[in-house]
Amino acid sequence: MTPILSALAGALVVLALIALRNRFASFQAQDPADYSGKGPDFDLRRHLSGPLACEGVIFGPTGRVTSRFVADMQGTWDGTTGTLAEVFRYDSGTIQHRAWTLAVAPDGQIIATAPDVVGQGTGRAEGSGVVLRYRIRLTPEAGGHVLDVTDWMYLLENGTIMNRSQFRKFGIKVAELVATMRPVPVEARQLAAAE
Repeated sequence: MTPILSALAGALVVLALIALRNRFASFQAQDPADYSGKGPDFDLRRHLSGPLACEGVIFGPTGRVTSRFVADMQGTWDGTTGTLAEVFRYDSGTIQHRAWTLAVAPDGQIIATAPDVVGQGTGRAEGSGVVLRYRIRLTPEAGGHVLDVTDWMYLLENGTIMNRSQFRKFGIKVAELVATMRPVPVEARQLAAAE
């Protein structure tokens, strides 16, 4: 075999191994069934209801933190349709508002829309995990790019939600978000209302 053919065959093997890893052993390879019967049941109508506090970081393509944020969220539901209103405050001083509309079917299927989401997102809740996949358009200040997002949320036993999202452009990971979401205790709500 010639050196060029050997190099080409080697490159094909490497690409095949990368594809197999991405399909079976990566963040993208998770399936809602992986969380069936494990941990508390994640009911969006219950766990994304009322006031929620959120803190998180965004990692850039080099794996370093590029942004930190805190957010206030408010979930309201009418039957199987809900709104999750979010106000993000970034370390840069930027404030961002987003309002998700979520529709949950009895079998756990989820349809999600928001003003900066291209089309609609789809997902599923099963066991302690929820996945949403959607395309998001960044603000003009952030370049206006459209990114593919895989968003996983995991419900913990104390009611806290761990959120991990990956953002991809042309299949290449360009950012990752890790955040917590937790219900605001009644005492904190009463204290805020008194101020």
